[in-house]
Amino acid sequence: MKTLERMSQFVGNTFAIWVLIFAVAAFIFPSGFTRIAPYIVPLLGIIMFGMGLTISGSDFKEVFKRPKDVLIGVAGQFLIMPSLAFLLAKALQLPPEIAVGVILVGCCPGGTASNVMTFLSKGDVALSVTITSITTVLAPIVTPALILLLASQWVPVDSGGLFLSIVKIVILPIVLGLIVKRVFSKPAQASVKALPLVSVIAIVAIVAAVVSVSQQQIAKTGLTIFAVVILHNLLGYTLGYGFGKLFKMNLSKKKAVAIEVGMQNSGLGAAIATAHFSPLSAVPSAIFSVWHNISGPILATIFSRMREDKPMSSQVKKSHNPPA
Repeated sequence: MKTLERMSQFVGNTFAIWVLIFAVAAFIFPSGFTRIAPYIVPLLGIIMFGMGLTISGSDFKEVFKRPKDVLIGVAGQFLIMPSLAFLLAKALQLPPEIAVGVILVGCCPGGTASNVMTFLSKGDVALSVTITSITTVLAPIVTPALILLLASQWVPVDSGGLFLSIVKIVILPIVLGLIVKRVFSKPAQASVKALPLVSVIAIVAIVAAVVSVSQQQIAKTGLTIFAVVILHNLLGYTLGYGFGKLFKMNLSKKKAVAIEVGMQNSGLGAAIATAHFSPLSAVPSAIFSVWHNISGPILATIFSRMREDKPMSSQVKKSHNPPA
């Protein structure tokens, strides 16, 4: 078990590298990965089941302890990234399938990787976990509504079908995880140590599958999608931080909100796109999954070196104190 735990930690720490390696491999040798495509939804279900094993009641206590902070984070998540996606699609006149794919990933809830990045950035981890949990629970209602509102001018959107898909892909596996954790407490706690390994394998497989089935389209439009995804992600971080600053949050909270807003559950975006739209619509989510696992650690390193500014009044008072 200790060997498995060490392997899980290693793979989790090198997540971005594995995603990048297999994305490139799937692009060069697509035939070797296309057979994974039918399993995208079950793979995401496994990830969400793992999330259910790790969720506890304390993750939701922050809602009652400091509802304003949680509301700011959740509002930022569902306002900033969807709006950015829509504006980028309009401004850059993206083709319909790519536009829908960018909007899809923008409308998804926060990804669990954001909690790790918040920890590494010395941000407010409790707030980050709570925002991720709340946005995930709200996803079956909010995500289809946002997709209908923002993407319907490009393609027909079945909001009812999206609702059912997200319930099946996200909510049911999480609930099942919670039940298993409750009924089989000790085995569940032991299995949590292997979750990073399982999650990395599942995400890598999803990305590889999406890239393989869309290889020809990526070859034609890959640079455009990469540019849009990178811009979307970086603007999300920036505006997320500014959103926290607007509401006078302290530094640790601003870090959490910035990372929550900028990092999406891109696996869900890929699964929804594959089930309801087209393989090309899943590509922005796949590329987002690669990119935000590169940008996230970089941002966390920058954030970890930031320190809260001292109140101006204390600085003034100190400067006026006569030397002893």
